[in-house]
Amino acid sequence: MAKYAKLMRGTALATACIMGLALPAAAQDATASTVVATVNGSDITLGHMIALRETLPEQYQSLPDDALFNGILEQLIQQQALAQSVEGSMTPRDTLALENDRRGYLSNAALKAVVEGAVTDEALQAAYDAKYTGAEPRTEYNASHILVASEDEAKKLKTEIDGGADFAELAKANSSDGAAANGGSLGWFGLGMMVKPFEDAVVTMKPGDVAGPIQTQFGWHLVKLVETRVAEAPALDEVRDELAAQIEQEAVAKHVEELTAAATVTRPGEGIDPAKLRDQTLIDK
Repeated sequence: MAKYAKLMRGTALATACIMGLALPAAAQDATASTVVATVNGSDITLGHMIALRETLPEQYQSLPDDALFNGILEQLIQQQALAQSVEGSMTPRDTLALENDRRGYLSNAALKAVVEGAVTDEALQAAYDAKYTGAEPRTEYNASHILVASEDEAKKLKTEIDGGADFAELAKANSSDGAAANGGSLGWFGLGMMVKPFEDAVVTMKPGDVAGPIQTQFGWHLVKLVETRVAEAPALDEVRDELAAQIEQEAVAKHVEELTAAATVTRPGEGIDPAKLRDQTLIDK
């Protein structure tokens, strides 16, 4: 359904732009209820047009107002004519899909105000303080590795390194992952960013140490710890988007939980065979 709506949208807007249709004279007192067209007696209003414009992709939002006005109007006229052509012949699938669309739209509208009200400067500062103020200093690690397919190959390379061979050169020549081109360098990382066996080895090492072979799901590693540092807490602006997303998620979850708990909910369908969910013939009749 969505792909046909997009097709209609693109066709109508593009046609209006290409043909250079003239913009009708607008009444000074035009309101959302002002009728801009009728199709077999059914009104299309300026409000319908404004609501549709808000949903357009950016590429259409930037069109000149006259082309955009006529493109939207033509789309709504075409859609109305098409909708009228199937009135009286809607299937249960059509009716159910429309009900789901309405439910989904209204639920999103209900959450919009919740999200907009949740992310305030005060909430962001509180979330930042809770996460970073007074938190234990975090150590970050700068390490390199050589990744090979077998333990024997890793042991052979470790022997060469112990004998004075350059770790970076061996990584370039032998490592099987993308870091090989940079001498095996993995850059800086914190705890939780590497697989457990790799991380367990790194946290016990001192700068300059080479450990291994270490097996992970990727193969066998030789690891060289280059240096460590204590990570400073990021500035609020650096994590603003991350904190905002967290606040939004928590606010939505809390609102939905409270609203659902206050609602009278019955579940008479709990005994239905879950396999019925795949029976499309139930809505084809």
